[in-house]
Amino acid sequence: MTDTDKNQRKGIYLLPNLFTTGALFAGYYSIIAGIQAKFEMACFCIFIAALLDALDGRVARLTNTQSEFGEQYDSLSDLVSFGVAPSLLMFNWSLQHLSAVHPVLGKLGWLAAFIFAVSGALRLARFNTQIGVIDKAYFQGLPSPAAAAVISAFVWICVDLELAGADLKYLALPITVLTGLLMVSRFRYYSFKTIPFRENVSFIWVLLLVLVFVLLTIKTAWVLFVVFTAYAVSGILITTLSIKRKRAAKKSAKSTAITEKSANKDKPKQKSNES
Repeated sequence: MTDTDKNQRKGIYLLPNLFTTGALFAGYYSIIAGIQAKFEMACFCIFIAALLDALDGRVARLTNTQSEFGEQYDSLSDLVSFGVAPSLLMFNWSLQHLSAVHPVLGKLGWLAAFIFAVSGALRLARFNTQIGVIDKAYFQGLPSPAAAAVISAFVWICVDLELAGADLKYLALPITVLTGLLMVSRFRYYSFKTIPFRENVSFIWVLLLVLVFVLLTIKTAWVLFVVFTAYAVSGILITTLSIKRKRAAKKSAKSTAITEKSANKDKPKQKSNES
């Protein structure tokens, strides 16, 4: 029996793919809830999908059940839960009302939603091709779960404040497009993969974690929106600071080289004068 036949006969690991299926189900139900104008439930389902998506990979590593099938299945699940579901949520809640103003604006509305969805697909495809190539400590582009969280938390806050999507359509349009473009950008985002979870940490970190949980129980949507929006902005700041440091290092290196050159030129002159 060849290796190909063995791989074809081999089954799939149940536990991690069960979490992935749960994330896919939550993303799909978010689409259904958005169509039925149950926007708060749609937002909640996207965050449930994000939680399950964060767990499936860790469960696979802990139980040593990683597989190529699981990686591909996870990407397809992410596309539905963090690409299609948030874009349709924003369209059903707000962007569709642009067509009532002008047909051209209506087209811009669904195009903005499509830009978010296709950006999520491109972001996932790029991530899959860069596994093991780029720096593990940073992501290139805003991760799709974080982008979906920004969109979902924004809608959730507006629903809590009883703000109609039709009244915020001109704000929803740039938020959708910009968040989508951040996914396919070259901004670097901290991945949190290098945090030493198994090592001892300061007691202050435990207190901060407890504070976050308390705030989540009081103002869930607000905390999620602030946290993920800050994370979306952090990539821009990290990349900008990194570019400035590199430019400063190049300038200092050039100035050092020029100084050394001029010093080397002056040495023969001094020797000739002495002779």
